[in-house]
Amino acid sequence: MALGAVQLFFGLFPVMGGMAMDPVAGFSPFAVACWRIGVGALVLLPMAYAAFGRRAIPALRDFGPLAGFAFLGIVLNQGLFLVGLQKSTPMNAGLVICLIPVFAYSVAVLGRRETFHPRRALGVLVALGGAIPLFVARGGDLAPEHALGNLLMAANALCYAFYLVYSKPLLRRMPPLVLVAWVYVLSLPWLPLFAAGQDLAPATASTAAWWSLAYVIVFPTILAYALNSYALARVEASTTAFFVFAQPVITALSAWIFLKEVPTPALGLAASGLFLGMALVIKRPAPRPVVCPSGT
Repeated sequence: MALGAVQLFFGLFPVMGGMAMDPVAGFSPFAVACWRIGVGALVLLPMAYAAFGRRAIPALRDFGPLAGFAFLGIVLNQGLFLVGLQKSTPMNAGLVICLIPVFAYSVAVLGRRETFHPRRALGVLVALGGAIPLFVARGGDLAPEHALGNLLMAANALCYAFYLVYSKPLLRRMPPLVLVAWVYVLSLPWLPLFAAGQDLAPATASTAAWWSLAYVIVFPTILAYALNSYALARVEASTTAFFVFAQPVITALSAWIFLKEVPTPALGLAASGLFLGMALVIKRPAPRPVVCPSGT
């Protein structure tokens, strides 16, 4: 149930984030990033300390990697995603998110952190082929003006894939909530860069924009990371893999219902390729049976 709530929170993020960044009566992408990072850092670290006590204080040797992961997994990740979302649509964002496990496997193989497997490699090719219409097609939700936004969100997916792969050694030494709390805290020095020239509380922001911003801060930031930390310690890997498919579906349905976005045949084609490729990638090969020598 906790993992389902996490996917719901993240699935609604592109829709609520788009509403918060309304061009006329909303916030800029960098202003949303400032709010999310600032409040996230202030809340997640005390939450991690309350849950884990002294285990929430990393060893001195871990602060260097944590600072790098803060830049990669929070600063670049959020900046690229929010700017890309503003230039594109929530439905497109929901599909681009599907590239995260595809990129993560590719990064892990190239970094020799996972073994190459032909079926999973085929999944990478199928997913990338499915994603092509998001960057080159014309018409409908795949119009040229969305191409730049989709490229920025794809770059965000790649940054997050590097973060997922290379943060794994740290996760052997600290709980996921502790790691997330510290990468948020160590993102704070970058806030002046995001805040420069931005109005963090524009007078033109509508009530709907403020409520949407509140959703982005509370649900896909604070509650999602807390519940995700709880769920991953109690849920089988196969169940986790199943929930990966829920997020883009939730995004598409909510964009259709709340924003009246209409899925196009081109979007359906892209979704088919991405879902098939993602399924091939996330299903791990069965372990080889151990052959024991028979007695004579």
